[in-house]
Amino acid sequence: MTCDHATNTVPPSVAGGDLGLPPQDMARHIAWDVGAWGVAQELGERLNGPVIGTDFSRLVIDPNRGEDDPTLVMRLYDGTIIPANRHVDRAEIERRLDLFHRPYHAALADLTRRPGAVLLSIHSFTRQLRGRPRRPWDLGVLYAADDRLARPLLTRLRALDGVCVGDNEPYHGALKGDAMDRHGIRPGRPHVLIEICNDLIETPSDQAIWATRLAPVLEQALADSGL
Repeated sequence: MTCDHATNTVPPSVAGGDLGLPPQDMARHIAWDVGAWGVAQELGERLNGPVIGTDFSRLVIDPNRGEDDPTLVMRLYDGTIIPANRHVDRAEIERRLDLFHRPYHAALADLTRRPGAVLLSIHSFTRQLRGRPRRPWDLGVLYAADDRLARPLLTRLRALDGVCVGDNEPYHGALKGDAMDRHGIRPGRPHVLIEICNDLIETPSDQAIWATRLAPVLEQALADSGL
């Protein structure tokens, strides 16, 4: 289990630990994937698998982007200007890559080298971006060309009562250079990314409830896949 956007922490080595945003913005989805880390940890317990997550905000540098992606360090996100990132230059981006992005991917690479590894990435999304339509999905399954695990998982999730499931929604799983591309697609490792609407997993109890719902579905989907 991985969680690329586990926390909204800004380390002291970046802008003195303050990106210039008020607490209410740092608590929003722009700074982290709300609830995702709790779900990932709970799934790790239920599936008896290791869990790895970031210890820095996605606004410091986004580990789910390739090193040459223009959104690697966001200057504007969902209508909010990130003051400490407005004038960031290539030297500062390289420094943040060395401090945070590359060590995370090195640790993830070490973890996924174990024989028979299957990679599951947990993310969350906001129900509605500013000025955009309300998103209907409760869960989304993201994948690219390798759908060995995604297809049986979609089938199982759609059988859950009252759950709206997105197929490569609200985002598409084929983003070059992202974590799934690097550690799933390129090495040919079975993988899938699950997006959960963050209004469903805001509290620890909600996170435990969804992990309890998802764990048997994931085990069944893995068995269905024949992997």
